[in-house]
Amino acid sequence: MHICFNVFDLDRSIKFYKEALGLEEYRRKSLGDWAVLVFLSDGETAHQLELTWLVERKEPYNLGDNEMHLAFYVDDIDAAHALHQEMGCICHENKELGVYFITDPDGYWLEILPPSKRKVQNR
Repeated sequence: MHICFNVFDLDRSIKFYKEALGLEEYRRKSLGDWAVLVFLSDGETAHQLELTWLVERKEPYNLGDNEMHLAFYVDDIDAAHALHQEMGCICHENKELGVYFITDPDGYWLEILPPSKRKVQNR
């Protein structure tokens, strides 16, 4: 249904996900004066990304070794790569596998997959 990332700067994160991956705000829920939840969607699949902003948070999150990541298929890997390179958010490339990773403003890793990988995954 969704995955949740805690974010330090909600507006910066929403802007990043819109620019980098075309995600749009689907819904927003305020939890009083302590938190805001924003759900982002690609408009095609049911899965959503929940961004949780804790209003009183004073420092960025420590993601430790950050061994987790969220994967996204893109229709045009070359165009996506050019955009992400221009944004300066590519953190790791595996040219042998044809995939790469970008980081969001909070340091979460996002794997970028070409359409050809979709066929392999959907067997």
